[in-house]
Amino acid sequence: MDDVTSFKSEIRDGMIIDWDVPIKMDDGLVLRADVYRPVKQGKYPVILSYGPYGKYLHFEDGYETCWNIMCKNQPDVPAGSTNKYQNWEVVDPEKWVPDGYAVVRVDSRGCGRSPGYIDLWSLREAQDQGLCVTWASKQDWSNGKVGINGISYYAMNQYQTAALQPEGLEAICAWEGAADFYRDMSHHGGILCLFGKNWYDMQVKSVQYGVGENGYQSRMNGDWVSGPETLTAEELGSNRCDFDKDLYENDLVNTEYFQSRNPDWSKVEVPMLTCSNWGGQGLHPRGNFEAYTQSASKNKWLEVHGKEHWTEFYTDYGVEIQKLFFGHFLKGEDNGWDKRPKVQLQVRHPGEKFVERFEQDWPLPSTNWSKFYLDYENMSLGNSNPGAEQTVSYDPMGDGVTLTTKPLEEEIEITGPMAAKLFVSSESTDADLFLVVRAFYPDFKEVVFKGALDPHTPIAQGWLRASHRKLDEALTRPDRPYHTHDEKQPLTPGQVYELDIEIWPSCITLPKGFRIALSIRGRDYVYPGGADSGLSNMKNKFTGVGPFLHDDPRDRPLEIYGKTVTLHNSPSQQSYLLLPVIPKK
Repeated sequence: MDDVTSFKSEIRDGMIIDWDVPIKMDDGLVLRADVYRPVKQGKYPVILSYGPYGKYLHFEDGYETCWNIMCKNQPDVPAGSTNKYQNWEVVDPEKWVPDGYAVVRVDSRGCGRSPGYIDLWSLREAQDQGLCVTWASKQDWSNGKVGINGISYYAMNQYQTAALQPEGLEAICAWEGAADFYRDMSHHGGILCLFGKNWYDMQVKSVQYGVGENGYQSRMNGDWVSGPETLTAEELGSNRCDFDKDLYENDLVNTEYFQSRNPDWSKVEVPMLTCSNWGGQGLHPRGNFEAYTQSASKNKWLEVHGKEHWTEFYTDYGVEIQKLFFGHFLKGEDNGWDKRPKVQLQVRHPGEKFVERFEQDWPLPSTNWSKFYLDYENMSLGNSNPGAEQTVSYDPMGDGVTLTTKPLEEEIEITGPMAAKLFVSSESTDADLFLVVRAFYPDFKEVVFKGALDPHTPIAQGWLRASHRKLDEALTRPDRPYHTHDEKQPLTPGQVYELDIEIWPSCITLPKGFRIALSIRGRDYVYPGGADSGLSNMKNKFTGVGPFLHDDPRDRPLEIYGKTVTLHNSPSQQSYLLLPVIPKK
């Protein structure tokens, strides 16, 4: 492939496939894209994705356990396709091209078949994707209308690109994508999350451009997924960011590093479908809700589901929603999408049961915001604040404290964002608060779910480093405290501080006799039923929080975060958990 203008084209499985089509960026770098399009000549709308996972890498080769779980549980996914061109977190062209779409997959800068320097979620990547959108809109097989679609990475960079408003971009579908690079992924409540480091090692470095013959050989076409060159380890290292170092050293959100990676919501005006996962605590639910509430788009819809992170995108359910959305905005189809309610929920019940319901807005307008007051003497959650002063202390490296309601007198639905107000002191100059909203069967067995990644996921989680307690008054709501994360305010040991803690949105309908609980801890939640073996594309076993671990000793030295924490309560310092209770219709 010495000639950067060359590419291979063939007809296969009822499609024209153009392999490694060159797309020249404004700095002269040539990226490589695969184009799947109908054999019949015409001008077609485009579904585009741009990301680091290797467009030549077959889903099953890179993510075997994910593929096997999905196909076993959802036989509709592999049905109706040869599955030869399945690729992690992007559409199957065999289910889109027959419907009159062109599918464009671009290997991002430095990954797969595209040379260059890897700088994840950077402004440069957003600009690249914008240039690819405009390129696709001007091809002779294109009708000029481009939609970006995909899961996770392919969702997260959509918001950044949409804010640049590239020519040709007509709609985006961001499926389970974080939106705030700091708050949603790298630093939960200001606490460093190790997901980024481990994910980078497993899923990005493995398909870096230049791994070549030391990497995967594509079952799609027999070529090297990360070629054609095979570079030395030194060359590979010089062509990529040190992602772990970047995240560790940029520990506040007001650095250029994070500012350049977060979208300007006032400029995200394109029609948008943003799809979240109740069980994605730690990466994906929050961003989809923030995108829906903060973006300037006048045409935006929110959908929320369950199951594994990668599953519903590929099911008949997910594909139908995507095609209705893109059919309306890219093809001009009068399919009723414009009359569709703005919010579509799969309301969650114990036992992996989901009931579909449509709503008009988010948070749900009917919400009864209910305070459950913390009683440290009885370790309970109740309707009134205890009248006397109370304290309870815990070892942050232990199990913390758990407060529960009485058995529910009637069924209750909790759907929406949550928050807690605590009054806290520490023996040291800081403290990390890990909050877990939990539920229990009448026999006190815990209600957990197949989360987006971890099969034993609690209802909801929230995090806050006490020195990051400063609130952004303009963006804070009672149900969603919004912390600035722009300065550190150390604690004076023994002094009591008021903390407002964001707990990520979730959904659960609990029957009569069940209990709601809040655990307050100094470390990650651990599912009491034992660890799961995890996934082939992840490093660690899953113990209740999947890969979203917060145990980096550089970020959490024991001499600071291992000291005793005390929770306080009094008539003037009322601690509570704020829950979004939905009245029965």
